[in-house]
Amino acid sequence: MKKKINKILYISQEIFPYLPESEIANMCRYLPQAMQDRGKETRTFMPKFGAINERRNQLHEVIRLSGMNLIIDDTDHPLIIKVASIQAARLQVYFIDNDDYFHRKNTVRDEKGAEYPDNDERTIFFVRGVMETVKKLRWTPDVIHCSGWMTALAPLYIKKAYNQDPFFKHSKVVYSLCNDAFEKPFRNLFSDRLKLEGIEKKHVSQFKDKEIDYVALSKFAIDYSDGVIQSTPEVNPEIISYIKDNKVNFIPYVNQEDYADEYLRFYDTLM
Repeated sequence: MKKKINKILYISQEIFPYLPESEIANMCRYLPQAMQDRGKETRTFMPKFGAINERRNQLHEVIRLSGMNLIIDDTDHPLIIKVASIQAARLQVYFIDNDDYFHRKNTVRDEKGAEYPDNDERTIFFVRGVMETVKKLRWTPDVIHCSGWMTALAPLYIKKAYNQDPFFKHSKVVYSLCNDAFEKPFRNLFSDRLKLEGIEKKHVSQFKDKEIDYVALSKFAIDYSDGVIQSTPEVNPEIISYIKDNKVNFIPYVNQEDYADEYLRFYDTLM
């Protein structure tokens, strides 16, 4: 018997109103609410970028969830969890925070528009932080929907590092393609920094001796996802061709008024 979807985890790069309106920020704001309106239980996570005003948005630290250290490249990085609510939507949002990675005044670029050189490590910390926090919440998602390139490593970690964990063992992973490309390729040691128990060299072989740009990272996310959604009208055509060539479970862009029901039907096909 096909399992009924009850719990959906949303891992999002940006969410309105915590960051300015954009195609991805609006979708990540309204999609969890739409699923709650359809009787689904959701949890939503995003990075606690320095651009987010904690006082205005009433963020507060969740002490019982904070305190763990995540090791990246042999360095300990404390994991801080904060939470806030979008009252009109009855939607709670969890924020992954760390002084080294997320206390700058901007998101992924500095005030001059240059992308931060450690964005690669920031994606690792963010995704691993979400995984560990969901475990502490003792919450078992049926579907994990990832939106934005900063979430692109989640499919790998769920399928290889956390695949035997009871909280993620049966979760299906959906990756949203958005119009959110970055320009600066990740650093050469990125694949080494991905290492975690369960992740072997063969799992990151796509990155060996290759430039890790937006297209390469997107293809990597697709390889470990159960399904892919085109969530903005314009996306990189090379990535669409890759999806078609590899016969990936996929739905193209859906009119904004109808997308929640279409997404829910798509989730159902993956179970």
